Amino acid sequence: MRRLTLALAGLCACVLCAGASNGSARTGAQTEALSWLGSQIHSYQAATWHWQHVMGVRVTPTSGVGLSAIGVRGAKQALARWERRAKAVRRQAEHPPHEAALLCIHRFEGSWRDAGAPFWGGLQMNYGFQATYGAWLLRTKGTADHWSPLEQMWVAAKAVRSRGFYPWPNTARYCGLI
Repeated sequence: MRRLTLALAGLCACVLCAGASNGSARTGAQTEALSWLGSQIHSYQAATWHWQHVMGVRVTPTSGVGLSAIGVRGAKQALARWERRAKAVRRQAEHPPHEAALLCIHRFEGSWRDAGAPFWGGLQMNYGFQATYGAWLLRTKGTADHWSPLEQMWVAAKAVRSRGFYPWPNTARYCGLI
C-alpha cells in the first residue's frame, strides 16, 4: 500500500510539473517530485550497498551530482539505473558460493535464529568468526542470530575462501566436505 501511495504521489508531482502554468507552483511541484524521486533512489541505493557489503564486493559509487542539478528527468533516469542495480545485486546475492554445502552444514548445526552464546546462527558462528568475516553485519545488525540465512551463508562463504570447511570440522565431515 505504501509503494502505491508513493507512486501515486510521485505521479501527481510529475503531472503538476508538466502542467503548471505559473513559476512558483511549478517550482513547488518540481521540488516535491525531486523529493519523492530522491527517497526512491535512496532506498534502491541502500539495498544495493547492503548486499554489496554482505558479498564483500566494491560498493557502487554515486555520481556526486545533486538531484536539483539534474532535474526531474535526470532523477527519473537515476532512479531507473539504481533500480536495475539493486535487482541485479540481489539476484547475485541469492546464490552464495558453496550454498549446497553450507545448507548441509546448517542441517547439523542449529536454527538460523539460534541465539545461544558462544555460538550464534544457523552455522554456529562464534563472536571472533563473526568479527573476522562479517564485521559489517556484526556492527549494523548484531550477532548472527539477527542476520538472514542468506547473510549468514555469505559470511561463511568468506571463511570458506580462506579456511575451507574446517571451521565446522564434524559437520563438514558428515557432509563429505573434508
